[in-house]
Amino acid sequence: MLVENLNIETHLIPVLKTVSDPEIPVLSVLDLGVIREAVEENGIVHIKLTPTYSGCPAMDVIGDDLKKAFSEIGKKAEVELILSPAWSTDWISEEGLQKMEKYGIARPLSESNDKDVLLGDKKLVKCPQCGSTNTHLVSQFGSTACKAIFKCDDCQEPFDYFKCLK
Repeated sequence: MLVENLNIETHLIPVLKTVSDPEIPVLSVLDLGVIREAVEENGIVHIKLTPTYSGCPAMDVIGDDLKKAFSEIGKKAEVELILSPAWSTDWISEEGLQKMEKYGIARPLSESNDKDVLLGDKKLVKCPQCGSTNTHLVSQFGSTACKAIFKCDDCQEPFDYFKCLK
């Protein structure tokens, strides 16, 4: 059986759920949507992994973590990096978005709203601490290339905003 319209065999899901994104450890690789395929053939698990952006340093760590997770249950895994189609924030699961917010990172907006908040001065990014949209951009670049830094003008807390990537 396969997950949604991805080629992921359901018996591999429990192991895939144990592998976290090293940059946002509350998200599994399934939550993040970077696993495009996971199939087992002749005792070898073949995984196709799409980076969140070209050159993302976390992909090597994720690839190694996937191999380790499967080796712990006696299976060999081969990981292939797939660049096309490019990863999109649309691939983050709803559960993943909720986990991200609980972790303190604001979820991505739509593509047009994302540009409005990063290049303009619209107050659309919701503070993950208090829920206010009375927030402002501090820096277009956060702890990773995928994030920007915002500050809430109500609770005064800084937070990361996960940029919309399409």
